[in-house]
Amino acid sequence: MAQQTDISSFTLTLDQLRFVGTDLHRAECVLATEAGNLFVSDSRGGVTWLRADGSETLIARKSDGPNPGLLANGIALQRDGSFLLADIGGEGGVWRLARDGELTPVLLEAEGLALKVCNFVGIDEQERTWIAISTRQNPRSLAYRSGLDDGYVVLLDAKGARIVADGLGFTNEVRPDPTGQWLYVNETFSQRLTRFRLRPDGSLGARETVVAFDDGTFPDGLTFDAEGGVWITGPISNRIVRVDADGRPHVVLEDFDPDYLATVVEALHTGTLGRAQMDNPRSRLLTGIASLAFGGPDLRTAYVGNLLGRRLFVFDAPVAGAPPPHWGYR
Repeated sequence: MAQQTDISSFTLTLDQLRFVGTDLHRAECVLATEAGNLFVSDSRGGVTWLRADGSETLIARKSDGPNPGLLANGIALQRDGSFLLADIGGEGGVWRLARDGELTPVLLEAEGLALKVCNFVGIDEQERTWIAISTRQNPRSLAYRSGLDDGYVVLLDAKGARIVADGLGFTNEVRPDPTGQWLYVNETFSQRLTRFRLRPDGSLGARETVVAFDDGTFPDGLTFDAEGGVWITGPISNRIVRVDADGRPHVVLEDFDPDYLATVVEALHTGTLGRAQMDNPRSRLLTGIASLAFGGPDLRTAYVGNLLGRRLFVFDAPVAGAPPPHWGYR
């Protein structure tokens, strides 16, 4: 591992943020590539492609194709240029979207369970597919409470699809770390960053809690830097937290209304949290930040996806990101 940079004093203010994009729609997930492309999930049925020259192109499912209710949440870029989409609002499951808008199902069930609340899909260096199912509840808002823990993780590889982790508190982004030795999982409404020892065959060892967050952090997105740190993004408090290689969390940025946050926390613990609170946040600038991707020529530009804004938030990171598996794809 590279020598550790002490960033414990690194914090951002809102006026240090820049912006890219002008007409994004529910930009929950963002991917960056070495070629300078950004790909962002889009609620209009696909992915928005932001080129380095600033132009934007919507790659959407064909209007006469399947799954008209598709709501792309997590996305993954494939070697052939197509995308895997985690559908959290239509039929559920994982779908493949070609650049021409052709949409085809990839995986709609595993071990007899319909993958209805499909939150995230990602690939690893071996091109295995990791899928986060947030909850068995439908609609998913029934799982906006602590202690339910009925989410799970599906692995799809050459041997087929199987559940490899279960009993998770609203499973969100899930990724193997750059060493390939650990699988990290965000549990949003149980407010934990969890990891499992990852074996070569894709099976998992015992779970470990890396961080149990306080009441203000709802971990959603996660990505890794080149020094073993994990960058966590969360809505409600609009918080970015960097967890260092020793498991110590450090808040880099936050933007929330204290009264609103207190109301959400109380609703979480009383089992009354719903879409009304989640869809009407109160903050100064940030709008439900949900993911982070490192990009730029030196992997030190951080692009922050969000649920409710029309732009990505951008800042210069104090450490380089770890190259993601899709880094060389176009």
